[in-house]
Amino acid sequence: MMQALRELQQAMGAHFATPKDSEANNNFVQPPVSFGNDAAAIAATQHAVAICDRSHWGRIQITDADRLSFLHNQTTHSFNLRQPGQGCDTVFVTSTGRTIDLATAYITEDSVVLLVSPNRSTYLLQWMDRFIFFADKVVLQDLTPTTGAFSLLGPKSHALLEQLGAANMIGKPYATHALFDLHGVSTRVAVGSGLVTEGYTLMTQAEQAVDLWRSLCGLGAVPLGETVWERLRIEQGRPVPEHELTEDYNPLEAGLWHTISLNKGCYIGQETIARLHTYKGVKQQLWGVRLEVPVELGSVITLDDEKIGKLTSLTSNDQGYVGLAYIRTKALPSEPEQPPPTVQIAGNPAELVALPFVSHTYL
Repeated sequence: MMQALRELQQAMGAHFATPKDSEANNNFVQPPVSFGNDAAAIAATQHAVAICDRSHWGRIQITDADRLSFLHNQTTHSFNLRQPGQGCDTVFVTSTGRTIDLATAYITEDSVVLLVSPNRSTYLLQWMDRFIFFADKVVLQDLTPTTGAFSLLGPKSHALLEQLGAANMIGKPYATHALFDLHGVSTRVAVGSGLVTEGYTLMTQAEQAVDLWRSLCGLGAVPLGETVWERLRIEQGRPVPEHELTEDYNPLEAGLWHTISLNKGCYIGQETIARLHTYKGVKQQLWGVRLEVPVELGSVITLDDEKIGKLTSLTSNDQGYVGLAYIRTKALPSEPEQPPPTVQIAGNPAELVALPFVSHTYL
């Protein structure tokens, strides 16, 4: 169903990577790597509006009477009192509090729609299915093959939304969402771009995705490929599976405090997370790094010849190279106003920088 969209994107200059075997076997929708306009796309996120195709991200629908209590018990955030039109970020964790994925949940009148990381929907469907018992009224469905998802990023995304007739979403809380008819395309519009950059996320049926993409680009949205998205997510500090979200780390270490309810009661991994919070047991934290030369992922980070962390992501930007790394808490400043130390990564000097997507205290 997405072939027409891919053909339109190719006509606009997009090129695509060859899918891995695992992706091809799971019907993974390969995103555009670049539209040959990376500098213009970056500028659009800062001064205008860009559009990113996030159809390769997973979309899982949870229905039936126990859907809210089920998610309440399976993830880190609170769901029992949430109302249709609301949403939030939440984290799936193991029984020992280790991270599986960061998801955004959108509550509707009769379901919850989860937007999960790329190539993660099958895993999470199988994971959740393990915890559905005979009396539970919960139905899971993978919407990824039958829907598309785009994000608008940049300060002029509000004006574009107004042109489309969805102005009443402007200024609403994060993850607030509603259905709109956008130039003839039924679309769920949600506040939030998936990054710190202001914007919106739009979801529609796969057969209407090409019309929605054409409409948004026709109103001035600049296409943005996966290369630019990856740069933005590293610069801003959004953690992803297989890099920052693995069974080596918990959501407090990943700086995802905004996704955690500390008073909602029992859920998978709750005991570990509560203990870490109560006894200030967060031993490492996710930080950004800047350096002048490229280094390999997994490189050791040192301070005065002592190992204090590990590099988890890396990309280049106009100033050199930027990455994400887990740093031992004891090596970091004890007060927010104190500057972080200069470190070494694989023998190269590097600067630690704070990240806007994450926090290191409970809000």
